[in-house]
Amino acid sequence: MTRWYSEKKHEHYYNQAKKDGYRARSAYKLKQINKRFNIIKKGDKILDLGAAPGGWSQVAKRLVGETGLVLGVDILPVQKIDGVSFIKGDMTNDSTIEIIKEKLSNYIVDCVISDMSPDISGNYSLDQARSIYLCEKAFETTKLFLKQNGHFICKIFEGADFEQFKKSVKPYFSNIKIFNPKASRKSSSEIYLICKSFNKKK
Repeated sequence: MTRWYSEKKHEHYYNQAKKDGYRARSAYKLKQINKRFNIIKKGDKILDLGAAPGGWSQVAKRLVGETGLVLGVDILPVQKIDGVSFIKGDMTNDSTIEIIKEKLSNYIVDCVISDMSPDISGNYSLDQARSIYLCEKAFETTKLFLKQNGHFICKIFEGADFEQFKKSVKPYFSNIKIFNPKASRKSSSEIYLICKSFNKKK
């Protein structure tokens, strides 16, 4: 019964994404996160890490409106989205950080959102370790570009190093929550860290 429900839920969000014009069902994860935590507001500047195929960037752009900015980054190419800029680059390379600096006039954003995920090998310990590594890179990037009192959203796989990563991030934010959006597959080990009110002086 659980597997049947999970498959039906997956089908629901997949079909809804097509109906609503989103490129991926993952768009509903960000919509659910923002509805719960009010992270992204009109006029915000957003840095979207792991942006391909563009579902989160689409949601972010609709939320920030015409006066806002969305810059997406991914190692894979992303087809054009009106009002959104993209960088094709590897977030584990310093050269990508330099390109982000060139794109952001004052190096400051209101929110960093990361849906980065490793290529799944099937070896969970390895996949979880790679997920942590990507989260660490996302956090390093956040410390560079996030404004004082800005927010950080990060996808992470639960496992051995999760608590240590959370512990390393915690001193930089006034509030950290763990959230599992309904749009996530029931069988998935992914969760999201919702980190609010960044202390840039740390």
